[in-house]
Amino acid sequence: EHEHAADAHNTSAFAIKSLTPLTSADEQLFSATKPLPPHDHSHDYEHCNSHDHCHDHGHDHEHGHDHSHGGHSHEHRSLQDVYALIDQSLASDPAKKLAKKVFAIIAVAEAKAHGTSPDLVHFHEVGGLDSIADVLSFAVCIDDLQIDTVYASTLGEGYGEIVCQHGLLPIPVPAVSNIVAAHHLPLQSGRCYGELVTPTGAAMVAALEPKFTTPQGMTIISTGYGAGKRAYEKPSFVRAMLLGPVTGTDTASAPNNTASAPAWGLDLGEIGAAPYGDEIIELKSNIDDTTGELLGALMDKLLAAGAQDVSFRSIFMKKNRPAVELCVLCYEDNVPELTRIILTESSSIGVRFSRQQRLIMKREAGEFASSLGLVKVKRCTLNPALGQHEVIYPEFESIKEIAAQTKLPLKEVEARIKGELYAQQH
Repeated sequence: EHEHAADAHNTSAFAIKSLTPLTSADEQLFSATKPLPPHDHSHDYEHCNSHDHCHDHGHDHEHGHDHSHGGHSHEHRSLQDVYALIDQSLASDPAKKLAKKVFAIIAVAEAKAHGTSPDLVHFHEVGGLDSIADVLSFAVCIDDLQIDTVYASTLGEGYGEIVCQHGLLPIPVPAVSNIVAAHHLPLQSGRCYGELVTPTGAAMVAALEPKFTTPQGMTIISTGYGAGKRAYEKPSFVRAMLLGPVTGTDTASAPNNTASAPAWGLDLGEIGAAPYGDEIIELKSNIDDTTGELLGALMDKLLAAGAQDVSFRSIFMKKNRPAVELCVLCYEDNVPELTRIILTESSSIGVRFSRQQRLIMKREAGEFASSLGLVKVKRCTLNPALGQHEVIYPEFESIKEIAAQTKLPLKEVEARIKGELYAQQH
């Protein structure tokens, strides 16, 4: 069995080009790959392409030898063969572990694509010495940086088809699709014609287990770029930024004292502290061809899956088409599942995201002994920093249960319970 890997060496070189300006691992990069058999591996990181965006980081690690690369000259290596070569290197144990993880992710994805097991997958281009050296160098850079958390943006994939030894494959190729699905990587297709995300690139991202969110309260320490040599309709770059916490800022002289604010929002100080404030994600989508019954079912599923609130608003779209705007409030951990529900349970083909800050009242559940029976209530308290204010609301579902038990009209039960609550509070 063979794997597909278009330009594997170029893909991993992209990543190293963006990482080397952030590290001091020049010597480690040289020594880590030196024990490998002779290969055509060069770290000459002049970051240029046709978009005239250049960063020259002269970094040559030539391993000279004379051999010819024909149309299919790479040896076919198994996953264990690749592991053995990685073990021969002088990279640190954490770097070796990360490099092996990258190849293991590719092997699992290729095995699924071919209906076999990872141990039976034979790498050709990805298993070449150049690519192994590159993935090792990538791992050495990551290890040298001693990173606590990795953040990543959505993977920007192209569209169309690509020719490989298996024939004509759609983009993204099966291995990339398998990696994206297995590791829940966000992927946006259609940036331009051609393959922008290869199995090696996707595996590198997956191996780092990044957060696909906006880092908060951070400053940029250094930036590196990896520029591709292929000419696409849009610039082809990988950008890496080393971030650190904001320290030593003179907040006294900062306008509006916002120096300590989150990178994306306001510094609300004590009035925004829990339980009187939090961060929420807002998902929105315009829907113009889904029935009211399906929208009602969609709301139920979203709430059951962890949405904090779901609402619909009447709007008019292009060509004066009446539609609804779906708005979902949720916490960050719920975004992937709620997005999946929106896109599969409605006619929506896209979801917009925004991060919101909220000031809220502290909420506590309780019970109130009314003349009609015990009713569940919600006690809401204003942040003391803003003043003294408290409201107690009867839960409507509890009122309905009492109305059913007493066989009294629902509106009469609601009015009586609310009146008794008001009298008790005042």
